[in-house]
Amino acid sequence: MPETVFDRLHARLTTAGVPFTVSHHEAVFTSEQAAAVRGVSMASGAKALVVKLNDDFRMIVLPADRKLDSKAVKSSLGVKSIRFATREEVEQITGLQPGSIPPFGSLFGLRTFVDVALADQPMLNFNAGDHAISIALTYADYVQVESPTPARVS
Repeated sequence: MPETVFDRLHARLTTAGVPFTVSHHEAVFTSEQAAAVRGVSMASGAKALVVKLNDDFRMIVLPADRKLDSKAVKSSLGVKSIRFATREEVEQITGLQPGSIPPFGSLFGLRTFVDVALADQPMLNFNAGDHAISIALTYADYVQVESPTPARVS
C-alpha cells in the first residue's frame, strides 16, 4: 500500500530528530476553523499555497492570518507572473485537496518559499495531508527540515 503524505512527513520529521506533535480532530476547511479546533492563534498557522511563478510551480508558506501579496512576490522573488494553481493542478501535483497540504514543498518536488512574518511564530501548526490531522512544531525545526527560502510575500 502506498505511503500517504502524512506517513512521508511523519517519517521525515522523525528521521530529522525534531520534536513535533500530531493531533487528530474534526475535519477543517478554513484557517479560522483550523485555529479554533487546535486552540491556537491563526498567525501560527502555516498556510501552504501552490502557485505558478513564471513557468514553474512552487510552494509559498505564509501565516494563516495573512494574504499573499502578488506585488510583493514579484518584487521579492523577481518573477514577472504569478497565479494560484487550480484545484486540479493542486491535486495533480500533491495528490491532496487544497487546505490539507503541509508546508513542505519538498515532499512534492516543489521549491518552498516562506514569508518572513512566519518567523515571528515560535510554534507552527498545519494540516498534515488530511483535513483532520494537524502537526505542530517549532519554526526553527521547520526551517531545519525544509530549508525554505525566506521572502516578503504577504
